Amino acid sequence: MKIIQLHTNEAVLIKRAIQNNREAQHALYEKHAPKMLSVCRYYIKDVQQAESAMLSGFLKVFTKLDTFKSDGVFEGWVRKIMVRESISFLRFQKNLEFSIDEVTIGESHSNNINIEMDVAKIQKLIDELPDGYRIVFVMYAIEGYKHKEIASELNITESTSKSQLFKARKLLQQKVIELNKINYGTI
Repeated sequence: MKIIQLHTNEAVLIKRAIQNNREAQHALYEKHAPKMLSVCRYYIKDVQQAESAMLSGFLKVFTKLDTFKSDGVFEGWVRKIMVRESISFLRFQKNLEFSIDEVTIGESHSNNINIEMDVAKIQKLIDELPDGYRIVFVMYAIEGYKHKEIASELNITESTSKSQLFKARKLLQQKVIELNKINYGTI
């Protein structure tokens, strides 16, 4: 009976995956797929389509694995690929639009809503945002991109990115207030 040693060291898995070792590739996939599916899901409403984008992203991960610089965090590198793949998927589907009307944004904008919601409800509210709002919101608020990075990635201006974020936050706040009114019987 042949015993297959489990590799817990990610650097070793990456080296073996670069050499087209299917077991190493599978181990990396198994380790990162659940989190990467949730990344794709932030951008793409339909779970099956998000899964398709994730699979395309992993194909890119494994074909470009030799370009990964070991000085960074592997998960972050994979995550960036998943974000780009999700955006590409939406562009291909022609679902990606940004409103072009400008909004004056004050520097002291804050979120004054104190809520307790489960993740599924929050994801549903984010899913209900128009695509342009949702993508900028997720990139900024969840992924931690700066407006300059968002503008570059989406081929929009920084002011459009800021405007989309402002509108997304405003719309989310309205939705949360409506949901709270329904849940607490004030309607």
